[in-house]
Amino acid sequence: MTIQIFGTKKCKDTAKAIRFFKERRIPVQFIDLAEKSISPGEFRNIIRYIDPEDLIDREGKQYKKRQLEYMKFDIEEELMNDPLLFRTPIVRSSLGVTVGHESDTWKEWVKQMQE
Repeated sequence: MTIQIFGTKKCKDTAKAIRFFKERRIPVQFIDLAEKSISPGEFRNIIRYIDPEDLIDREGKQYKKRQLEYMKFDIEEELMNDPLLFRTPIVRSSLGVTVGHESDTWKEWVKQMQE
């Protein structure tokens, strides 16, 4: 099984997620949101597990730079148009999706993969 990790190279939590799986010899596919956005199909898959409200990084630089705290907007549309608004890392496997550093969930995934 391959783990997909969406994030940026500058994100410390993304680096921790990549290291977590590599240390356990689980293949990782890293998608750098600074270079490539999440495809509409991947996005639909992710929001089956995670509410779009939980995907937007309201504390991030991009959110503040665009002054979104003062605007009404469609979260899904903004996320699709500006991938730097995502909370990272977004970790996706056949067992589910997590947002942020969720090592307890990842440990469960690894346990299930090894059974």
